[in-house]
Amino acid sequence: MNTLVMIFRLALFVAFMLLLDYYAFQAFKTVFKDSSLVKWIYWLLSFGLIAFILFAMFNFNRSSGPNAIVQILMGAAILFIVPKLFLIIFMFGEDIVRFSLGIYQKISGNGQEEFLMSRRKFVSQGALAIATIPFLGIIHGIWKGKYNYKVIRKTLVFKDLPDAFDGLTLTQISDIHSGSFDNAEKVAYGVNLINEQNSDLILFTGDLVNNRADEMEPWKETFGKLKAPMGKYSILGNHDYGDYVKWDSKEDQQNNMLKLFQTHEEIGFKLLRNENVQIEKDGQKIDLIGVENWGDSFVKHGDLQKATENLDGESFKILMSHDPSHFDKQVKQFGKFIHLTLSGHTHGMQFGIEIPGFIKFSPVKFKYPKWAGLYQDLGRYLYVNRGFGYLAFPGRVGIWPEITVLKLSKSEA
Repeated sequence: MNTLVMIFRLALFVAFMLLLDYYAFQAFKTVFKDSSLVKWIYWLLSFGLIAFILFAMFNFNRSSGPNAIVQILMGAAILFIVPKLFLIIFMFGEDIVRFSLGIYQKISGNGQEEFLMSRRKFVSQGALAIATIPFLGIIHGIWKGKYNYKVIRKTLVFKDLPDAFDGLTLTQISDIHSGSFDNAEKVAYGVNLINEQNSDLILFTGDLVNNRADEMEPWKETFGKLKAPMGKYSILGNHDYGDYVKWDSKEDQQNNMLKLFQTHEEIGFKLLRNENVQIEKDGQKIDLIGVENWGDSFVKHGDLQKATENLDGESFKILMSHDPSHFDKQVKQFGKFIHLTLSGHTHGMQFGIEIPGFIKFSPVKFKYPKWAGLYQDLGRYLYVNRGFGYLAFPGRVGIWPEITVLKLSKSEA
């Protein structure tokens, strides 16, 4: 039965891809009427992509998890499918006009012999020109965008911030996904950029690896160079548990977790697992809380009650929680007031458009209303980091890898 279901799903997928390709091809056929070479190239690329996707699906090994072939597949699929979707929007718009005119001409009796007017070349040319924009953007995102690190600075005002911490700076990084990296020089540049911020604290909000602790082996020395005078602290993300691969035994998965815990220690991070620590300065303190992953659609190992059970309800608190859905579901209405929550997880889908003061959009907003940047709700702050690394799709388009620097202040000045 499972085989029949799989065959049916594959048949639907191939049918969808061919329909998509045939419809998008109409623009090429209109513009390049006399060029059989363009037609051959188009269909060779289209059939080649379908064949590659099917090959990857049949040969994917869940025991190793996402690997290089998955990244190549995702890159190729997005590169050749997304521009066609843009193209189809224009083609479909033209077809609505053609169909409406055809109906009108039939009813009025003033129509031409053909029910539908021929496609207009200038519309197809415009559609191809528009589709070129995401095509080039995706190429740039794969080639350079995934290491196009951006430092984003924010000042947050808390009137009840202890005096000793007025002006405290913290750097947040998230979603390293070390198993995806393919350029040691660029990663080292990103780590140096973190250190150049000279923040008092460095806080890492989860997903050190894609699935296996071994993925960090080539990068331990690089990330071990991170420095912060008041400490480096970390939590786990959904990918750190290794739930997306098929293990030979439960014991193997548990051993992988133990190795990951050790890796956090080896690179100098204090891993917080449903616990808290006090950051002290000049006889005053703030509470730093770290929970394991709690996601509305993912694993729920986080226990906020346990992580805060010994804390004074009036103390100043910063929470690290990987998935921003935790904020809306539990944190913002939690009995003990949590001033600032730091999350990651969404990556901004690694695809979108952001023009400060004008537009901020990614399709991920339909899943996560709070998907990137700073939010305030019920007097609490949430900051969602766009991620340092990347996963599956080997690039970033419009949503760049982020290093967040937050300054805590008692006043607007």
